[in-house]
Amino acid sequence: MTTDLETETRAHGARLVVVHPDAGVLAEAVASRLLTRILDIQSVRTPVHVVLTGGTVGIRSLAAVAAHPVRDAVDWTGVHFWWGDERFLPTGDPERNETQAREALLDHLPTLPAQNVHVMAAPGEGVRSPEESAALYADELSRFTPDGATHLAFDVLLLGMGPDGHVASLFPGNAGLAAQGATTGVHDSPKPPPERVSLTFSAIQAAQEVWVVAAGAEKAPAVASALAGDPVETTPAAGAIGTRRTLWLVDLAASSTSS
Repeated sequence: MTTDLETETRAHGARLVVVHPDAGVLAEAVASRLLTRILDIQSVRTPVHVVLTGGTVGIRSLAAVAAHPVRDAVDWTGVHFWWGDERFLPTGDPERNETQAREALLDHLPTLPAQNVHVMAAPGEGVRSPEESAALYADELSRFTPDGATHLAFDVLLLGMGPDGHVASLFPGNAGLAAQGATTGVHDSPKPPPERVSLTFSAIQAAQEVWVVAAGAEKAPAVASALAGDPVETTPAAGAIGTRRTLWLVDLAASSTSS
């Protein structure tokens, strides 16, 4: 295992694991990788569809994008942002992924059209439950899904992962693991708040590239479990797989038991 600033890359079946020395370097690397991927896609087509994640490292990565010298090389008018999950809390609540993403990145992109930011509806906006919010988000996704396709094939789908192995708001043992369609309402989340909205595995696995970002020694057992292909019922992150590429972007501490 390397301990210097060099990145170690390992293959785990269809998953590629890239290890960075610490969470700070990981966030900077995710930012650089995301900007490069968006620019590569924009060289041949537009729009680009990116799914954002929350969490400490996820938001830190978005802040690194905002501060990156390459940021303004991207044509942000041709980028659409989505979310893998959202806490069912009022608009502007500091715990919402949307709120944190706006503060870290989206508010720093003056050319980003408002209609390119696709948020999950909050309570008090004509919706009374996570299920109603999930249904509205499924409708929004369908507007961009090509004819004949079941789901929108996101270009890059970013996911954080909890110590319990959850991704988006798909927790071990939760009914959302078996949800059909593109989105689902989530109740009784073991991590507060209990009510959430999430993409389903069906929607996640339709993405062209899925990137799972994890840092910290407390994540190491779940990283090892997911890479070993354990059941999604116990380690949901094992089901985070893209159609073209699956990347695990982790720091040294999170990879400590996954080699």
